[in-house]
Amino acid sequence: MAKTLKILLFLFIPFLCNAQQITVDGYFLQDSAKLGERVGYVLKATYPQSKQLIFPDSTFDFSPLVLLEKKTFISSTQDSVTQDSTIYYLSNFSLDPSSYLTLPVYELARYDTVVHFPLEAELKLKLTLDSIPEELVFQQNNIYQPLEKSWNWIIIGIILGGILLLLGVLYFLFADRIQEYWNERREKRRWAQFEKKWKTQTALLSENPSIESADEVIGLWKGYMESITKLPVREWTSSEIGIRMDNPEIFKALRAIDLIIYAGESSQSEEATNYLVEVAKEKYQEKQTKITHERAAV
Repeated sequence: MAKTLKILLFLFIPFLCNAQQITVDGYFLQDSAKLGERVGYVLKATYPQSKQLIFPDSTFDFSPLVLLEKKTFISSTQDSVTQDSTIYYLSNFSLDPSSYLTLPVYELARYDTVVHFPLEAELKLKLTLDSIPEELVFQQNNIYQPLEKSWNWIIIGIILGGILLLLGVLYFLFADRIQEYWNERREKRRWAQFEKKWKTQTALLSENPSIESADEVIGLWKGYMESITKLPVREWTSSEIGIRMDNPEIFKALRAIDLIIYAGESSQSEEATNYLVEVAKEKYQEKQTKITHERAAV
């Protein structure tokens, strides 16, 4: 009986040993791939349930290949034997005819780590050109292809900065002269506008003396005199204007037009309007002479 038990024990020892072994397998899903093509590498491990194994992660050096993606699967355990598998999607950028890869599986022991390697898997390089011709043939094409010109913003900024600096220097040197020039132009334009409106309004007053026409003429004259003398002429009465401007004739002219407004008399309206426009012209010429002297003194 004892001999029979010994024989049965010796027969089952190999099976018990195999149950405790760790097997690792690694292979590509295709035997060849183009340069840069995505290809899958399968890494499998079969081991006892009591063991703990770890597969490589993205920090591992996959040279000469490049890792694109890692896909893991749920462990499968049957009869105390566990099977794990992972697919690594890689790309090959090596020009060698064949590339080889073997990935380790780490067994975590109590005081140490055991590394298990599968056999090397081969991946052949698939060439898209069968052969390179000895003499290259180029296609004839003499059509002009316009090139996009990019703006050099640094140079543009320097040019604009230089222009602004030059304008600033010129303004600093000639600011007073420029100001006097624009004042002179403004006064000429203002006089031309006043003279045109004055002729229109006085003509209407002569043809149809009315309170509205007389009021328009006096308002136009007062407005221009106020703008050129900077005095509150519009707020003054006719007598106040004659006193403030030290010219009794102005009072008489305004009085003649006032009579149209208040008394309906129009016999001296043309003579009065002619005098008032001469006074306005005299003030305009005085202003122009003053501006000219100030510009010459700068």
